[in-house]
Amino acid sequence: MFTPHRTGSCLPGWLIAVIILGTSTPWIQAQEEPTGRIGVIGIHSGHGVAFTKIINDPAGQGLVAQFEVVMGYPNRHPGAEIKAGYVRDFDKQVQQAGVKLVDSLSTLIEAVDFVMVMDNEGQPHLRHALPAMQAGKPIYVDKPVAPSLKEVIAIYKLAERHGVPIFSSSSLRYTSTAQAIAQGSLGRVLGADTYSPAPLEPTHTDLFWYGIHGVEPLFTVMGPGCRTVRRTHTEHFDLVVGIWEDGRIGSVRGTRQGRHAYGGTAFGAGGIAPVGEFEGYGPLVVKILEFFKTGRPPIEPHETLEIYGFMEAADESKRRGGAPVLLQEVLEKAQAEADAILGDLLFKGPTR
Repeated sequence: MFTPHRTGSCLPGWLIAVIILGTSTPWIQAQEEPTGRIGVIGIHSGHGVAFTKIINDPAGQGLVAQFEVVMGYPNRHPGAEIKAGYVRDFDKQVQQAGVKLVDSLSTLIEAVDFVMVMDNEGQPHLRHALPAMQAGKPIYVDKPVAPSLKEVIAIYKLAERHGVPIFSSSSLRYTSTAQAIAQGSLGRVLGADTYSPAPLEPTHTDLFWYGIHGVEPLFTVMGPGCRTVRRTHTEHFDLVVGIWEDGRIGSVRGTRQGRHAYGGTAFGAGGIAPVGEFEGYGPLVVKILEFFKTGRPPIEPHETLEIYGFMEAADESKRRGGAPVLLQEVLEKAQAEADAILGDLLFKGPTR
C-alpha cells in the first residue's frame, strides 16, 4: 500500500479566493489507512493546479490525507488558454507540492494508481483518457468531458469496454444547498431555475465550455428524465428550458454580460430554497477521492450523458431557431457517431 509523502506550500493568493481549504471542513471524513498515488494529465490548468494543491496540502486530514498527486503531465493542447507566465508559475507551484513533471503519458500511467484528466479544453481528453483506461486505472475527467456529445459518449463507452470506473462533474453539483435539496430537504422537487456564466468557445458545444456550471446543479436537484429542450439565444444571454417526462420544468440562464454568478431556485413540495452559490473545489475533490477509494462513481453514467445530451439539444434548438428538440433524438444520433469514433480507434489506434 502506498504511503503519501506530504510536501508543499500554501496556496497563492489568486487561488485562495476560489478554493476551500481547512482542516475542520464537514465534507472530510476520517479514513483508516493510505490508499494510493494520483497522476494528473493536463496539470498546467487552473483546476489541475487547484485540485493538486488541495490533495497535497500538508495540513490535509481524513480522506484528503490518504492520497497524493505524485506526477503530472503538461497541458499542451494548442488551444490551451494558459499564458506562458502562468505555466512557469504552475510548474513552481506543483513542484513545491511534491509533484514530479514528466513528458510521457505512459510513464505517468505506469507510476500511479489513479488518473485525473484535467486539460482546460475537451479536445485532448479522449486521447489522454484512453491509455489510462487500457491500463485499468480509475479515471476522473474534468469538465467538459469532451468538446462534443459524440466524444463524451465514446469516452464512456471505452470506460465500459475496459471495465474502468469513470467520473466527471462540475464543482457546482456539490454546493451544500444543492446536495441538501437532492437529499430531500424540500420534499419532491417540482421544478428549478439555475444560472451561471456561459462564455462560448467555438471548438466546443456552446454550454459545454462553461454553461455546464448552471446545467449540472439543475440536474442535481431535478434528477434525470428530461424529454425536450428549447433554447432562446442572444449575443449576451441564453435561456434553456427543459421539460421532464413527468411534466416538471427546469431552466438554465447563461450570462455573458453583467455580473457573473452561480445559483438558482428550487421549488419543492415542501418549500422553496436557493440552489446555492460556488463554495470552492474542496467538496468535489473529496468526492473524487471517495470515488478512487471505492471504485463507485457518485453519479451514474446515464445521468452524466443526459446532462451533456441536454446541452447538445440546446445547441440543436439554437440551430432550429429555438424550436423544441427531443433529447433522445440527439443522444441516438451521437451514439451512432460515437460508434464510428470507436471504430476508427480500433483500426488506427489512439493519437499519442
